[in-house]
Amino acid sequence: MSDLKKYIHKRKAEDLEFADALETGYEEFKIGEMLKQARVEVGLTQDDIAQKLHTKKSAISRIENHAQDIKLSTLQNFAHILGKELKIQLI
Repeated sequence: MSDLKKYIHKRKAEDLEFADALETGYEEFKIGEMLKQARVEVGLTQDDIAQKLHTKKSAISRIENHAQDIKLSTLQNFAHILGKELKIQLI
């Protein structure tokens, strides 16, 4: 285990607030990264998505880099443009 992983493991065990914040941040990152990868797979640019969503490229960049407080309707529209289906699961 790397020093960083050891630190994170120890810090999460000692500080529940840190653990919650880390998990929330990771989930936001993961959503944005999934959207970016899907966009690249279908060969669209951020500009292409922005035009179809009637927004600016900077808004698409924000979504892909930090998908915080993104509307469900925006996720659905983004997925539709990519020819994908949005699925939400509670596990």
